Amino acid sequence: MTTKTAVIIGVGPEKGLGACLGKYAAREGLHVFLAGRTPEKLLDVCSAIEAEGGRASPFQADTTNEKQVAALIREAEATGPVDLAIYNAGNNYHGDFLGMSVEFFEKAWRVGTLGGFIFAREALKVMSPREKGTLIFTGASASMRGKPYFAAFTAAKAGLRALSQSLAREFQPKGIHVAHVVIDGGIEGDKILKNFPDFAERVGKGGLIGLDGIAETYMHLYRQPKNAWTHEMDLRTFKEAF
Repeated sequence: MTTKTAVIIGVGPEKGLGACLGKYAAREGLHVFLAGRTPEKLLDVCSAIEAEGGRASPFQADTTNEKQVAALIREAEATGPVDLAIYNAGNNYHGDFLGMSVEFFEKAWRVGTLGGFIFAREALKVMSPREKGTLIFTGASASMRGKPYFAAFTAAKAGLRALSQSLAREFQPKGIHVAHVVIDGGIEGDKILKNFPDFAERVGKGGLIGLDGIAETYMHLYRQPKNAWTHEMDLRTFKEAF
């Protein structure tokens, strides 16, 4: 039997969402292709997955580079049919609006929205002929509402959410599950714990969204039967106001 593959782009440190999604996808029996910008981090995550008995391959790629993303999907497809594709790229761009440069705004859009378009297009090219597969986008609080100093990030994430809706309406009737997950709050991973320890301390125990809980939700979406698909879910801690 041919092994199915999963492609996850936006993979960073081992204690991060991309890495956790990779581990959970491998536990589903998928050969996982992990894509990101830092080879050392990708190798660490692959080693962790293989230590659990899973299969994983690293792939260095920039989400906004068409050729690199196309090569990523081709390599995964050559190993086995891409059955799960997750767009997890996008940093939290924060800045004063009046002092914001065009370059800063465009960078947020390129990573948050354009990269999602490129990745989705390449993944859907291989999924569509089979009329099978799951495509999931990682959203954020900014997908739903704009806050002060987050104009660039909000525009990018709202655009990605709108893209996911269009793709769901176009491709779900063709047998492909398209979902968007709103991560409403900070994630309990290295990006916050190491870079913003004061914030982690301020929100306290239970104030950050757990990696395992998020990954379990993505796998739930992946396993859903065709006659009971969810397009959008939102995740937050019990402490988060909404």
